[in-house]
Amino acid sequence: MNELKSHGSTDLDHLSRLKALCWLSPAELNLLVNVLTLANFKRRSVILQETALAAQVHILLTGIVRITCMNARSERVTVALIAPGLIPELPALPISRSNFQCEAYNDCRVGTLSFDEFESITEKSAESAFRHLHENDLTQWYRLLLRSSSFLNLGLHERIAITLLELCADFGIEESRGTLLRVSFSQKDIANLVGASRPRVTEHLARLEREAFVVRQGRQLIVRVAQLQQSIGSHAKLVGLTS
Repeated sequence: MNELKSHGSTDLDHLSRLKALCWLSPAELNLLVNVLTLANFKRRSVILQETALAAQVHILLTGIVRITCMNARSERVTVALIAPGLIPELPALPISRSNFQCEAYNDCRVGTLSFDEFESITEKSAESAFRHLHENDLTQWYRLLLRSSSFLNLGLHERIAITLLELCADFGIEESRGTLLRVSFSQKDIANLVGASRPRVTEHLARLEREAFVVRQGRQLIVRVAQLQQSIGSHAKLVGLTS
């Protein structure tokens, strides 16, 4: 029994640290942890399929999840890497061949509840609750649009820079040399995120190193965020990656 109480307390601690839920009161967080259906997922396992992602509220307590889909060559590629917080809702269209799914990038703990349960917990702020869910979805899909679309005429170098800033905002730790990416994301991951080949990404990362915007520390990257933001100017503001 003590072990169960300790585990519940840990889940509450994780929820309390999530920026995406900072607007909930301590009482609402307590209610939330008690109604969540919680599950652990090992690295590379499938957490949710396309239709399930639009059916309920899903909260990532620990770990990193990747959103993947099928590309035109029927290859499964990564389109987003999600930090602890609300897992974005995905479009489940009857004619879609994308087959979006949510996978565990590393070991993850995920909580799930229905929209009705979420609304009952936030009864006094239901409008705010769904506004936050909507804003979270829009943020993730706007990022995806900027990283992979040509409608803003962003070159590959700028898209890679924006992707690095995005990863730093979600997974970085500030230190004396810049922002250290705690996770060693592969060049293939970055290539998928920007819709380019791995050799092209390697080429542009090497250029960012020569320009002193990126420093390698073993398999990890240190990004000089302020300088990189300045180098791409207004484009960084488009994704809310400037202070």
